[in-house]
Amino acid sequence: MKKRLIAIDGLDASGKMTQTELLKDKLEGIGLPYRYLSFPTYDPDYSAHVNMYLRGRFGDDPEIVNPFAASSFFGADRYCSYMLDWKRDYDNGSIILANRYTSANAVHQLSKLDESEYDAFLSWLMDYEYNKLGVPKPDAVVYLCVPPEVSQKMIQHRCDETGAEKDIHENNVKHLENSYRAALYSAEKLGWIKIDCARDGQLRPREEIQAEIIERLKEVIPELAE
Repeated sequence: MKKRLIAIDGLDASGKMTQTELLKDKLEGIGLPYRYLSFPTYDPDYSAHVNMYLRGRFGDDPEIVNPFAASSFFGADRYCSYMLDWKRDYDNGSIILANRYTSANAVHQLSKLDESEYDAFLSWLMDYEYNKLGVPKPDAVVYLCVPPEVSQKMIQHRCDETGAEKDIHENNVKHLENSYRAALYSAEKLGWIKIDCARDGQLRPREEIQAEIIERLKEVIPELAE
């Protein structure tokens, strides 16, 4: 069975969950088996260190936890999830759709470093997760590109609508701005599929974005063209 893993990533409130759900519906509509995942899992066993980090147990400033330590928290969550939950589905040919993946470390943790250290960190990260931990490498990463000022506006709107509290990434404007620069670098360096999701300071219609995603993914999932 052909194994395929698609990751969808982007800044906070860039529409990752929405676009992953729409892609899931598309696969279901054409009869392709799939498995939907979202990282971090927030499972109390898998994500214990992730939960401590994002809730500010180490401090409210993301910079307090160095990018190698923080990446290991998120990597361990992925490893536990893979080994104990979705490995069989992946091995049996279900398309894995992941809302965030290793790419999230290449956005949020790379951002803590000077640009002169970007290449070394990305090399370490790819080797750590895909070789040392042995989690599957995505066949494609779709990066939903949203400027930080739009992301901040959408984060606040979501919190006002739902009552959700911001985590330490969402609550730090400097971190979001640095993550945006890191994401653009990573997308170019690692060959991600970059989708520009904002126009005139607003998100483009979700259906329009989804149509572009599907078109760009046809090489990885040829069934989308049928």
